[in-house]
Amino acid sequence: QVQVVESGGGLVQPGGSLRLSCAASGRIFSISAMGWYRQAPGKQRELVATVTGGDTTNYEDSVKGRFTIARDNGKNTVYLQMNSLKPEDTAVYYCNARGTSFGKFDSWGQGTQVTVSS
Repeated sequence: QVQVVESGGGLVQPGGSLRLSCAASGRIFSISAMGWYRQAPGKQRELVATVTGGDTTNYEDSVKGRFTIARDNGKNTVYLQMNSLKPEDTAVYYCNARGTSFGKFDSWGQGTQVTVSS
């Protein structure tokens, strides 16, 4: 079983920055992709950013130029650097990891709250 744990959320003022971290652990043979998703109250979960094992990245349009996803393959860890935060970025941020263990896995973390408010 693969566990995914996020950290780094909190309260920040508009224009501020936060860095989220996510670590996958367990019997992991390989990770094909890791990513961040978010869910605001009353809305569906949406993709924020993903990164593959080959370091190909993908971003949701509203975060391009403000957020950066980076992966440390040796540690099965992914980071999300969030700059120029806006109130509409307020949401629970979830980490996802996909890959191969004793079979394929698609694991989610418990989520971390990010609140952007003055």
